[in-house]
Amino acid sequence: MRRLNEYLRSTYGCKVYKLSLSAKVTCPNRDGKIDTRGCIFCSAGGSGDFAANRVKPIAEQIEEAKSRVRAKVKDGKYIAYFQSFTNTYGDVEYLREIFSEAIKPDDIVALSIGTRPDCLSDEVLEMLQELNEIKPVWVELGLQTIHEETAKYIRRGYPLSVYDEAVARLKKIGVQIIVHVILGLPGETVFEMKETVDYVVRSGADGIKLQLLHVLKGTDLCSDYEAGKFEVMDFDTYVELVSDIAVSLPDDIVVHRLTGDGPKRLLVAPLWSGDKKRVLNAVNKAIEEKESWLGTNIRDA
Repeated sequence: MRRLNEYLRSTYGCKVYKLSLSAKVTCPNRDGKIDTRGCIFCSAGGSGDFAANRVKPIAEQIEEAKSRVRAKVKDGKYIAYFQSFTNTYGDVEYLREIFSEAIKPDDIVALSIGTRPDCLSDEVLEMLQELNEIKPVWVELGLQTIHEETAKYIRRGYPLSVYDEAVARLKKIGVQIIVHVILGLPGETVFEMKETVDYVVRSGADGIKLQLLHVLKGTDLCSDYEAGKFEVMDFDTYVELVSDIAVSLPDDIVVHRLTGDGPKRLLVAPLWSGDKKRVLNAVNKAIEEKESWLGTNIRDA
């Protein structure tokens, strides 16, 4: 398994931290173009609950975000990360302006943009290509699942073919593609979750984010959970699943996330996910054990 920290250190020669910023954009799943309710799991913050204050200019957001990790940074670098909502959905000139401002500082080494596969117009792709010539651009696509029944339930709002087209077009302009997958979506089996991961690998993605499904207050997912329509994944099942996936990934796929933590003030379930350190320790231990077992059996074969 190729971890993000290892990839960044080998690429930039130092520790690199993500700065979560806000572009002050919305989403076609919220403004009425597709829907007004958003994805069923998405909080009011558009999955950017840990981002810097969206009302501030980008330069001020960067300083605010840096202050959060300053105690950890010793000659480190940063990635400008636009996470919340759909960050290629809006006026292209406005987006070009804020993204250009975000990559101006010398200690910002890359730009990471979270978006939807159905929000990549020709003009947006041209902008991304221009920015990529200045500093590396990563585009993070919210796929979540390849299974159409689940996609309809979570109100994703586009078919799998749109993802395929987006990956092909992004590949042509040379940006890095990172794909978000949610594990534990209602109704999906472990086999189906692994099918999604396998599809992402075959699609040509450069990186993957594995995210545990969180039930957050104020979401329609929370209403379904409280009505008893589904159960969340338990700790042991998640550790087993993520470690299985991690050791099966090829070395050219960078693992950007093994889990995630919802804001504690909003988290309804699974409550064990609130202890992110415990989760990561258990996952990493399981990965090490499986990698050791695989290495031993390969040598003995």
